[in-house]
Order: sequence, then C-alpha cells, then structure tokens
Amino acid sequence: MTLTKKEKTETIEQFKINENDSGSPEVQIALLSKRIQYLSGHLKTHKKDNHSRRGLIALVSNRRKLLDYLKRKEFARYKQVIETLGIRK
Repeated sequence: MTLTKKEKTETIEQFKINENDSGSPEVQIALLSKRIQYLSGHLKTHKKDNHSRRGLIALVSNRRKLLDYLKRKEFARYKQVIETLGIRK
C-alpha cells in the first residue's frame, strides 16, 4: 500500500516552502520518510519479503542523497527537516 492522497497532501502542506511548492527537497524527503516508515512496519511482520526489503533500501538511499544535497545547499533547512522528521544523522 502506498500513501493515500489525503496523507500525501497533508505532508506536502506541512513541509512546503511556498504556495505552489510540491517538489522541494523538504517535501520529497518527508514523502520518502512516510513510505520508509510504512515499509519498515511491513517488514517487521513479513521478515522474508526480500523484494520489499530491496525497495526499502532504494528509498533510504534516495532520501540520503536528498539530505546530502540539502545539507550542502542550505544547512539550516537541513537541520530543520532532520529535527521535524526525527531522522538521526
């Protein structure tokens, strides 16, 4: 199961920078984090689901690249996203 439209719009509303924003790094990181949380829960109950595990690793890698980009460009925004989402780094 993926994110519902309602969950997605709520996440975008929370992390958008301006009124028309839907693709800033903060929004992308937040959406990836929601999907990572869902897949982590799924893998706790389905331990042998290696296909989903591979997808989870890809999502984590993609989020890490976005976080590194944000850290390079705007460190203050990076710190804010890390604190808001509760990501450790």
